[in-house]
Amino acid sequence: MSATLNARIAQVFDEPGCDKNQAKGEKERKKGCTKQLTPGAAAGGCAFDGAKIALQPIVDVAHLVHGPIACEGNSWDNRHSASSGPQTYRTGFTTDINEFDVIYGGEKRLFKAIREVIEKVDPPAVFVYQTCVTAMIGDDIEAVCKRASEKFGKPVIPVDSPGFAGPKNLGNKLGAEALLDHVIGTVEPEHTTPYDINIIGEYNLSGELWQVKPLLDALGVRVLSCISGDGRYNEVAAAHRARANMMVCSKSMINIATRMQQRWGIPYFEGSFYGISDMSTTLREIARLLVERGAEPDLKDRAEALIAAEEARAWTRIRAYRERLAGKKVLLITGGVKSWSVVSALQEAGLEVVGTSVKKSTKEDKEKIKQIMGDEADAHMIDDMTPREMYAMLRDAKADIMLSGGRSQFVALKARMPWMDINQERHHAFAGYEGMVTMVAEIDKALFNPVWQQVRTPAPWETEDALLAAEA
Repeated sequence: MSATLNARIAQVFDEPGCDKNQAKGEKERKKGCTKQLTPGAAAGGCAFDGAKIALQPIVDVAHLVHGPIACEGNSWDNRHSASSGPQTYRTGFTTDINEFDVIYGGEKRLFKAIREVIEKVDPPAVFVYQTCVTAMIGDDIEAVCKRASEKFGKPVIPVDSPGFAGPKNLGNKLGAEALLDHVIGTVEPEHTTPYDINIIGEYNLSGELWQVKPLLDALGVRVLSCISGDGRYNEVAAAHRARANMMVCSKSMINIATRMQQRWGIPYFEGSFYGISDMSTTLREIARLLVERGAEPDLKDRAEALIAAEEARAWTRIRAYRERLAGKKVLLITGGVKSWSVVSALQEAGLEVVGTSVKKSTKEDKEKIKQIMGDEADAHMIDDMTPREMYAMLRDAKADIMLSGGRSQFVALKARMPWMDINQERHHAFAGYEGMVTMVAEIDKALFNPVWQQVRTPAPWETEDALLAAEA
């Protein structure tokens, strides 16, 4: 790896927002907590994939991948991050380098690609992603981006996150570093208010941000920028003028929150939009921070009034579901913030969580699981469950339904047990009070779908009478 990339990774690892990091010495802290990948072991995503996931939801910029076409093909539009306007982010741009470029270098090809994108699409900015091959042949994307920016008069942002640098979570943070180095603080907003906030680590999956924004609008709270779901380049560039930051997924972008606190004195808190009680806690925290930063004190009272009305409405709507779902057992195979925030939501629906994956969770995530689940938390936290173990747990009816990402769905289907998508590929938004109702309704549909009765019925040739007749 280049010296610049090594220095950037060391900076990412030296994270003051991590309690575990604070207990280490300076030398140990810079080694980081993330286990580095071995060649060929990019299961779960590489650093390039993580950076692309983190930044692609900025919807009005062009995302140009400098590398073989397979890199862009693998990462293009791989999440249901919705846009309320521009669709530029859904177009895949790549330099599609070949053997000739590997031998002679791909910098000229990259410069031409940037020019073509600007001429044809005219985005407010171009994000250029480094990949394994172009990093190994020594292409200096930072120099090319700087020259292109001067030539064409548009921001061209280098995202130096080749896949071999590490796993997906490191790539998330390297993408965030690109924003900190080249974007945030470069544009001044047209106007500011005492009610401006940034939401960091929210990707607007299936439109989840839109279920939360009306609640903030009702309080007069303005989302100055969302990093990065349904984001706009100029909004992200002006994010340094917000009064407070909300951190949704600390595993991916905690470095943005801590660096903004250091540079511009913007306080942050980590919250969740999943579940009734967590959504209410988030609204209270936003109101508290904004009042401390100069908003009118009545914001807290208005927040409490809104919470009371929305909670009453949500509980009324899920009451019938709670009676049907009471006592049903859930196996939750996810990670990060969802490992605890979704647990809270499921318990509110009357469900029992028999296991939650913490493979991709931080120490803080695990502590929150312990707070929510109490004495049983340690027994129910799963570091790494193999497909065979998932299958055995479902087959033996230790769980009635599995909530996970799409890669695990076939384990549940093989066990003839209900499954529901809880990760980024899903088609339903589960955030906010409205999202809680949607989640409970979808779980109810999955559990009580009549197809399970059909698939569990023995085939005619498996019944005892059929076997006896065959023997006769």
